[in-house]
Amino acid sequence: MLLQDPVLIGKLRVENRLVMPPMQTNKTERGHVTEELVQYYRDRAVLSRPGIIITEHSCITESGRAAEGQLSLASDERIEEHRRLTDAIREGGSKVFVQLNHAGSNGIGEAVSASAVSIPVKKLTKRPRALTAEEIREIEVQFAAAALRAVRAGYDGVELHCAHGYLLNQFYSPMTNKRTDEYGGSLENRLRVTLETVALVRQAIGGEIPIAVRLGGADYLPGGSKEEDARDAGKLLEAVGVDLLDLSGGMCFFMRPGHLEAGYFSSMSEKVKASVSVPVLLTGGVHKIADAEALLQNGKADLIGVGRALLKDAAWASEAFGR
Repeated sequence: MLLQDPVLIGKLRVENRLVMPPMQTNKTERGHVTEELVQYYRDRAVLSRPGIIITEHSCITESGRAAEGQLSLASDERIEEHRRLTDAIREGGSKVFVQLNHAGSNGIGEAVSASAVSIPVKKLTKRPRALTAEEIREIEVQFAAAALRAVRAGYDGVELHCAHGYLLNQFYSPMTNKRTDEYGGSLENRLRVTLETVALVRQAIGGEIPIAVRLGGADYLPGGSKEEDARDAGKLLEAVGVDLLDLSGGMCFFMRPGHLEAGYFSSMSEKVKASVSVPVLLTGGVHKIADAEALLQNGKADLIGVGRALLKDAAWASEAFGR
């Protein structure tokens, strides 16, 4: 069974190919780690033992919060509470990654974005303000600082959130990026903020810690990014040192319109996997062990993320690993 096979993410050996992707739990207290949250992650690590658990997104700056209850790595004071999470997850033998995020106009802070364009599928009350080049560079530095805090908190890897309509995705998608400077226009320009951020994160955390990018590779909406963009973006991200490509939706968020089948982003992940040498993670619609195994056997991805099933049942994967 491929699901049980180990895999290398950069220099990190992961014991199996099942991943628990980041999912908001609403188990924080004003965004701080609680014992309920720690136990939630411990249960899934101990009972299901996924190769990787990616914790729910943490904001890199308080002004970039997605919600009041969102975790934060915006200051050094948060390091010790995150260590409670990493220690708990290691009890089950899983590797643990943190997802780092800036919400941009898709949050509760100041509505900023690539351009003065609202997210198309959300009715926002306030039109966002386009970030200046200087502000973009400041946000890139904030990502790198948060990544270093994550390493100090014991995380095995960091993931940058460039999906689901958040800030990095707002630059990537032509639906929300209408810039005419070096951060707009071509695919490489729209991805530039993410590419520059990866380079700064690598400089901050060194070469041993893997970097993942959750890429909302295709919007599946008129005028949006396409699967071919995801393929080409994957090549660019690999070239700057990304160790894992975690594929999901863009302005359609984590669902694909008109699709409910297991691995509903697999037509995209297959294209990306054929074009890069780093591992590709596919999440979406997987509720059965057999479906996860089939997606791996058919070459759709290198790792499979299972979200809702693990959210509902901490022991969901015990069948896969003979427990």
